[in-house]
Amino acid sequence: MSNRVLTPTEIGDVIRTARKGAGLRQFELAGAAGVGLRFLVELERGKPTAQLGKTLQVLEALGCTFDIAPPPEP
Repeated sequence: MSNRVLTPTEIGDVIRTARKGAGLRQFELAGAAGVGLRFLVELERGKPTAQLGKTLQVLEALGCTFDIAPPPEP
């Protein structure tokens, strides 16, 4: 499944949905990803200044990928 995200809130929503779909609680995912629980809670809430490296760790722990596509040509 692919999700187009444009805002920090949308990233948080995708991560929360994937975590719940995997049957994980926040503290379990935080431990598996090597990030703090507070970081994960803030990430799922759409914190705009969340660190990219830690966000990628969370996505990796969920088995998700992070793809960037160029804008469509005019």
